Amino acid sequence: MADLKEKIEKATNFVIERVAESRPSAEIRPSGRGRGTGDIQQQIGIILGTGLGPLADRVEERVSIPYADIPFFPIATSHGHIGQLVFGKIGGKKIVAMQGRFHYYEGLSGEEITLPIRVMKKLGATILIESNAAGGLNPQFIPGDLMIITDHINFMGMNPLIGPNDDTLGPRFPDMSNVYDRDLVKLTEDVAREEKIKIYKGVYAGVTGPNLETAAEYRFFRIIGADAIGMSTVPEVIVAIHSGLKVLGISCITDRCLPDALTPANIDEILKVAASAEPVLTQLVAKVIEKI
Repeated sequence: MADLKEKIEKATNFVIERVAESRPSAEIRPSGRGRGTGDIQQQIGIILGTGLGPLADRVEERVSIPYADIPFFPIATSHGHIGQLVFGKIGGKKIVAMQGRFHYYEGLSGEEITLPIRVMKKLGATILIESNAAGGLNPQFIPGDLMIITDHINFMGMNPLIGPNDDTLGPRFPDMSNVYDRDLVKLTEDVAREEKIKIYKGVYAGVTGPNLETAAEYRFFRIIGADAIGMSTVPEVIVAIHSGLKVLGISCITDRCLPDALTPANIDEILKVAASAEPVLTQLVAKVIEKI
């Protein structure tokens, strides 16, 4: 059975070859030190979660590779997650984007969920931009609001770094004092101000799902300091920090999770809210990428 480093290597080499086939004139050489060179060296990795799908339409010189074709990549099964790796440029920056992510509730391991982050690092990415749909615990939030993630609470009962550590991939005990890079947070605030986009900052709580939380659970998470809650992002961010990437995270608030005024969750309505917020979130992230 292949170990993690072998999986990263084989997946990376496969996508390099596939991109080379689409761009036959490109010079593409993977590096043994974890950074790509030539045309394949990507500056920014992006996870196009719920609320950021249309950003893929802004990718220039686009090459798309289905997850099903990439060695060791799982298949995205969640609603609205297309399931492909997208290469190209946004705002003059080379990007590699996951159009659809993986979740713990799909029955995947922490290693499987986060393998694409390792591949992004191997391809040369130095920044990871995350988006997600989240329930609003902060009573100030209304559906459709955007929140820059300033910190998170891992309540998923798992950590993708559990097990033997490969020091060539990252340290045994990665520091988490600046998980969501403060400079990227400030840049995003500045861009939102320039674009006249209302935006909040707050703490994201990561849970496993797939059920939504009880009123008592929502009350608990608010008491311990969470402003929003969702079923993704945290494992990806942990591995990004382990890999040495700077992280920017943005949540789209899709519903209000107020324990004393709780109504039955309507998944179709949640997806509708996420879709309505997509143009603003796409505008924000595209502008941020231009200014990085």
